[in-house]
Amino acid sequence: MDDPQHAEHDHGHRPAPEPSGVHAGHDTHAGRDAHAAHGADGGHGADGGHDAQVGHDAHAGHDPEGFRARFWVSLALTLPVLYFSEQLQSWFGYRAVEFPGSAWVNPLLGTAVFLYGGSVFLRGARHELAARRPEMMTLVGLAITVAYGYSMAVALGAPGMPFFWELATLTTVMLLGHWLEAASVRRASRALEELSKLLPTVAHRLAEGGVEDVPVAELRVGDVVLVRPGEQVPVDGEVVEGASSVNESFLTGESRPVAKGPGAEVVGASVNGEGALTVRVTRTGADTTLSQVQRLVQEAQASRGRFQALADRAAGWLFYVAVAAGAVTFAAWALAAADVQEAVTRAVTVLVIACPHALGLAVPLVTVNATAVSARHGVLVRSREAFERARDVRTVAFDKTGTLTEGAYAVRRVHADGVAEDEALRLAAALEVRSEHPLGRAVVERAAAAGIEPPDVEAFEVVAGQGVRGRVEGRRYAVGRPEWAAERGLDVPPALRQGLEEAEARGESVIALMAEDRVLALFALADRVRASARDAVAGLRAMGVRTVMITGDSDAVARTVAEELGMDGYHARVPPGEKAALVRELKRGGPVAFVGDGINDAPALLEADLGVAVGAGTNVAIESADLVLVADDPLDVLAALRLSRATYAKMVQNLFWATGYNAVAIPLAAGALAWAGVQLSPAAGALLMSLSTVIVAVNAMTLRRADLGRGAPSAAAAS
Repeated sequence: MDDPQHAEHDHGHRPAPEPSGVHAGHDTHAGRDAHAAHGADGGHGADGGHDAQVGHDAHAGHDPEGFRARFWVSLALTLPVLYFSEQLQSWFGYRAVEFPGSAWVNPLLGTAVFLYGGSVFLRGARHELAARRPEMMTLVGLAITVAYGYSMAVALGAPGMPFFWELATLTTVMLLGHWLEAASVRRASRALEELSKLLPTVAHRLAEGGVEDVPVAELRVGDVVLVRPGEQVPVDGEVVEGASSVNESFLTGESRPVAKGPGAEVVGASVNGEGALTVRVTRTGADTTLSQVQRLVQEAQASRGRFQALADRAAGWLFYVAVAAGAVTFAAWALAAADVQEAVTRAVTVLVIACPHALGLAVPLVTVNATAVSARHGVLVRSREAFERARDVRTVAFDKTGTLTEGAYAVRRVHADGVAEDEALRLAAALEVRSEHPLGRAVVERAAAAGIEPPDVEAFEVVAGQGVRGRVEGRRYAVGRPEWAAERGLDVPPALRQGLEEAEARGESVIALMAEDRVLALFALADRVRASARDAVAGLRAMGVRTVMITGDSDAVARTVAEELGMDGYHARVPPGEKAALVRELKRGGPVAFVGDGINDAPALLEADLGVAVGAGTNVAIESADLVLVADDPLDVLAALRLSRATYAKMVQNLFWATGYNAVAIPLAAGALAWAGVQLSPAAGALLMSLSTVIVAVNAMTLRRADLGRGAPSAAAAS
């Protein structure tokens, strides 16, 4: 984005312009991010069913309601199975009621659980085996099939102890886990989906004959609509008339309404406040900010990161380990103990506890929670793999204008001689209130902020290339370029001359307030630095991340902003075409994130290890970047990196627990310590499996408590 100081200015000191450029198109994104194509569909087929996607995510084609219904039915059937279980009767010292046919309660209910609740896992296993990729579903299907087959054999007269209660609890717990995961995935975008349903269906379009109500779908770019107080904005647009405050909390998370006036952008689904707004439509349909945000969330949900791929591969390995361990266990016990019943019991126990539900949930639950947390903080993740990369970032390079600064002028300092500063502001604002120039508006805003009411002006005149002049309270004044004062031969007091030199050294723009015989005051103006930029830089430094600024602005301006923010370095007068090369050079010191507006900065966003675009309403930003910041707040960069590190820590913890559990439980189930009197029964194995699942889920949920705000990094984020 070009700096505001780069615009032609009739009266003010202009630093050297920053060259501008535009992203030539979206095709370059595909060249850099080959993984994005994979992330867009997760490597799955268009049908979204099991044929296209195997592994734990095979249930992605199912809705949470389906798992929920199966879970509650299975739970209702499991409770009487538990009550009639001989093992539980023995453990808790009670005797179940007996009636004719009571011995067949568990076989019948167990069959119902197996066929109804377990059918989803059996279908998933069939598709995995057909694809020759046995993973999560195959293990679950194998475990419940072995448990059911063995138990029915016992019920029909074979020697042994039936496993109906283990079968029922295993199936029910698996359904619960899948329901929770599917619901969590949907929850990440549910707010946006519900919001889109609340969008108004009718808009008040302004026509020659007045106001006409038309369906929102009929609006076209360039149409002008009326948004009355309290109504939702129907589509993205630009305010052409009116003033109000608009609640954009659904998009930015900021509860405070944002003031809107002519020239301001409003987004569809935001809620208008107290005033009527006339809005010119700029984006409709799929191009609106809300639609783009929804697409980003869907892409993030569909994408599979490297940790998820690792978990799926581990599940595949575990399938072969479980089958081999079960076979070896059966053979060893059959030979050593000459007891087929005990051999079958041991083998079934191995298969039951090897079911890696904890492993399957280890990564998905973390990434789902991370995606939801990041969206709540205004950070939209295009792909999970990119989000995982963020934890390794060692340098963050910022564009200046629109990223670290607001892209709008502000009066930084007033140098006055022979007149009070407030009086100088009053006189200058009186002349500039009629000016449309950004420097003039900055002076008027400074006066308004100080509660200064400008007087009326007579004989107002614009002097092309110089400034403005007029009569205020009977005296003639002018405001314009300092060079204009020299051309008019006006005296510049030494104090003002020194102030001019200081401002020029800082790269600030300067305008002068002139009376008929002398210069009364100088106003030094500069692009406003965002209030949160300093905190963001300090927070990144605390994380051990270097910060540099890359800008096309002058060296003086870049140095001033970098010093004010406490950055580690800066690069000035860098054209957009060279920013990518500079990012490539910075990457020699480790992974680099680049933060920019996604237009002139598109090449650098694509070159960086992590591209972060500011503003979700820019198409090029979305196509070029890995992360998109909904609000123009540098602190969101800090939040993204903190969350990335916290997410990585949770993934490692969950993977360690899930794999560690199986590494210990499988040998115990096989009877490796039977010689010492330590044996793991199928019941205990199922209980431990369920406990490991709960631990993994709870650990993932704690990610929501990570401190991503303006405070110090949380322990998880800092780990």
